[in-house]
Amino acid sequence: MKDTNLENQDPFFEAKNCFDGLITALCTEKWLHAEHGDVEQFVHKDGFELLRLLLQGHLDERSRQEPDFDAVRQGTHEHTHKRKNCSRQLKTIFGEVQVRRKSYSVGGVDSLFPQDAELNLSVDQYSDGLRRQIAFSVSEQSFDKASEGISRNTATTVAKRQVEDITRHLSQDFDEFYESRPLQVADNGNHLVLTCDGKGVVMRQADLRPDTQKAAKAGKHKKQTRLSKGEKRYRKRMATVASIYDIAPHIRSASSIIGSDKEKSQSPKPNNKRVWASVEKTSREVIEQMFSEARRRDPNHRREWVVLVDGQPEQLKQIRQVMKKYNISVPIVLDFIHVLEYLWKAAYCFFDESSQQAEDWVKERALKVLAGEASQVAAGIRRSCTKRNLNSKERRNADKCSDYLLKYKSYLQYDQFLAAGYPIATGVIEGACRYLIKDRMDITGARWGLEGAEAVLKLRAIISSKDFEEYFDFHKRKERDRNYPFYDQVAYKMAA
Repeated sequence: MKDTNLENQDPFFEAKNCFDGLITALCTEKWLHAEHGDVEQFVHKDGFELLRLLLQGHLDERSRQEPDFDAVRQGTHEHTHKRKNCSRQLKTIFGEVQVRRKSYSVGGVDSLFPQDAELNLSVDQYSDGLRRQIAFSVSEQSFDKASEGISRNTATTVAKRQVEDITRHLSQDFDEFYESRPLQVADNGNHLVLTCDGKGVVMRQADLRPDTQKAAKAGKHKKQTRLSKGEKRYRKRMATVASIYDIAPHIRSASSIIGSDKEKSQSPKPNNKRVWASVEKTSREVIEQMFSEARRRDPNHRREWVVLVDGQPEQLKQIRQVMKKYNISVPIVLDFIHVLEYLWKAAYCFFDESSQQAEDWVKERALKVLAGEASQVAAGIRRSCTKRNLNSKERRNADKCSDYLLKYKSYLQYDQFLAAGYPIATGVIEGACRYLIKDRMDITGARWGLEGAEAVLKLRAIISSKDFEEYFDFHKRKERDRNYPFYDQVAYKMAA
């Protein structure tokens, strides 16, 4: 039987034996004539065991050197009943190890484990190394695939259900982390850009928003095997995506964007970019967060702020409401790419889709819109429809374009925006929607639960914003506060 008296043996004895054995094996005839891939697999497998034994040896040494107290006092309770070598399991990336430590107990309250607090062990059996692996895995692939990847790339296993639980647990400090970050006051002449958008996530029916859930239950489809034209499945919950970043002013002319003298110089790149999304919070709550982040970065509003949107009416309404709430005036810029889409659809009312005339027509009117003449372009489109005697069906897209230009003309003052060096395209938020939502949440056949979807979105946002290491340190500090809230105030009574 193995000697469990740790004081009488070298904690690293087994690790040393494993290391010597690995070297001996690699010098045998079998491995000296093996292919390199086979040797690589052998070292990989036995290397994990060596690392596990090293970690186990370290934990055993800490157990051997753990201070011996007569009692541990916490609050009004003095824990005087002591037990040595109490063991708990810890699953790590190298395999399973045992943590042996002393416990101090008294009737009616939980036992105290000072060594657990010093090691900052989680309540469950999974190590920080595994939790880190899970965070990056679930941000890129399904929970099933993440579980398989852990088994393939580490020396332990984590079941799918535990992967989901750990993901939710890992993301719980997201809001507090960003709210508690120190002010980032910068007066470098860069614009501060705020931008947001929405993207649907396929959800389980129980996790749809109340109105969508009601419509889903009431909806009846004409066909059982497929949706008919115009039918909706009522299966998505809208996630709001937000981003905020710094960007240097880029002054340019209309003809530098569409015309013969396009600028060859590259546009400035966004800096200090943060992206995030929420399927749990309302659009208004995310927009509030976006403006709060702007105020954190520029509390005295010394820089020029720019709000960049795609023209979704409810979103615009909420942005204006939040601006009114904070008593701030910020220029709102409508994405120029959306304007171009409307112009192209209008062009097809007058010309064939493949014709050069359509392109020339769009180019001419786009230049006028960029010159701040959106209202004149809208009026001209309607006159063209009248002159050609187009009926209501034939001119539908042209009328939509005119209505769009007139409705949002106050957000289409591109002559002023370009002169101020503002961005006029929503490429950053479009990319964020694609990365945060479509690339991960839109996996074929996936139906998300609300908590799981929100957790994955938060982890993807943290990683995309390059804040993971800082966040993970913050999360570990919060875990210590949650799991061992009074250990800093514990009084120790030394043994004689």
